[in-house]
Amino acid sequence: MGIRIQKTRESRLSSIDFDNLPFGKICSDHMFVMDYKNGQWEEGEIRPLTNFSIHPANLTLHYAQSIFEGMKASVMRDGTPLLFRLDKHVERMNASADRMCMPQVPGDIFCEAIETLVDLDRAWIPPQDGSALYIRPYMFATDEFIGVRPSETYKFVIFTCPVGPYYTAPVSLLAADKYVRAVTGGVGEAKTAGNYAASLYPAKMAKELGYDQVMWMDPFEFKYIQEVGTMNIFFVMDGKAYTPNLSGTILKGITRDSIIHILKDEGYEVIEAPLSKDQVLEAHKNGQLQEVFGTGTAAVVSYVNKIAFGETIIHLNPDNYKISPFLKSYIEGLRSGDRDDKFGWTQKVRSLELAHS
Repeated sequence: MGIRIQKTRESRLSSIDFDNLPFGKICSDHMFVMDYKNGQWEEGEIRPLTNFSIHPANLTLHYAQSIFEGMKASVMRDGTPLLFRLDKHVERMNASADRMCMPQVPGDIFCEAIETLVDLDRAWIPPQDGSALYIRPYMFATDEFIGVRPSETYKFVIFTCPVGPYYTAPVSLLAADKYVRAVTGGVGEAKTAGNYAASLYPAKMAKELGYDQVMWMDPFEFKYIQEVGTMNIFFVMDGKAYTPNLSGTILKGITRDSIIHILKDEGYEVIEAPLSKDQVLEAHKNGQLQEVFGTGTAAVVSYVNKIAFGETIIHLNPDNYKISPFLKSYIEGLRSGDRDDKFGWTQKVRSLELAHS
């Protein structure tokens, strides 16, 4: 493809404290930008991070035709950047594009843009355990038009942020009993901006009650567990791992898929099926609920220490967890290069300057 590169004249890297990284508030030096016009993608370029100029009638601002992905670049002990399951992120973003009536980004262009950007800003990857360079590809409509129809023009952008752990402590969950995240036939599987906007008010209410996140339930009976606001969810009951099945209302988590593969490879039984709150409460009553944890690109593997189903509250002790700490260590080992990548999930980012020298 031959991406044009305009390097920043003055890097902000020296001002960053890698030991104190707030999640998502610090951006790296460069971004990738590519426009879609006249039915095709134009040549993309990497340029210094800067603001966009947006018309007041920008279609996305009015009708939310916007999608995104989230992935991470980590660094091996020798300084080589690593990407984790890049192909799955490309696949999922293009599935979101289809659902939101947007053009797909060709996989080769997507991958080259990610690799080139990460290589250019590789010094921004924090080496501390649990930290990474968060990568945010996204696409939004750019037509200047007030009317409900798909845009004819789009902008595809990638920028990166050095981040520490998303959660630094176990999380508490409040099961939804009024608001819903998604219904069958909706856009629950798509990583579209409107899904997250709709979740803000219930999440705010949960925090006011002392909980970290909402645990979304089915939209009809509020009986079956779906996912958490920032991650998919797993329950270990009587030595078996249970997670809600992908029914069209749950995000197809790439970390979720990875965890399922690892568990099965380690000999654990994984049950993907509708999971009711009654099953969880019964398992807790019988002493069979051993662990609850969430999975996601940002969250990695996060332990749950409390779940409230209305007035019924389950308390858990992550100090006794065994399976989820192993899984967290496994994923982090892959991302540092310390663990053998038997699944072929990681990809080294080559130095393009060396490749062209």
